[in-house]
Amino acid sequence: MLTPPNAAQETAELSMPTATDITLVRRTFDLIVPISEVAADMFYERLFYMAPSLRRMFPADMREQKRKLMVMIATAVQSLGDLESLIPQIMTLGARHAGYGVKDQHYKAVGEALIWTLERGLANEFTPEVERAWVRVYLLLAATMQAGADETQMMRAAE
Repeated sequence: MLTPPNAAQETAELSMPTATDITLVRRTFDLIVPISEVAADMFYERLFYMAPSLRRMFPADMREQKRKLMVMIATAVQSLGDLESLIPQIMTLGARHAGYGVKDQHYKAVGEALIWTLERGLANEFTPEVERAWVRVYLLLAATMQAGADETQMMRAAE
């Protein structure tokens, strides 16, 4: 899902989210909020199915982790219109995740689990346009988190 089939689509996928993308992401996330507990369950079940090695990075009791996931997504979705304030927060989140052992390759599995969850949670509302919007937003957030992790590693290496 996050691997575009051709170069033209890849360019579109890697571009900044548009105003339309942000509107679509916000509108569809509003549809997920009422089922947020189910969506979080589905997301982690899918993630651990796709990448079982990631399970050890998480606590046995996932209730608080699932709540944090939904709060983080809600915060990001609400802040998409103000990237200037969102980017530093996401970079800090990426640095923190690197400390948990998250590697660049893990972001692909997370993105795929997210899109899979949205597809099932939104059902008929999950159109190709909605998928593209969420992929653009996720790729921006993932790249920003990775930049935050890289920046922290470079600062540590320089010390």
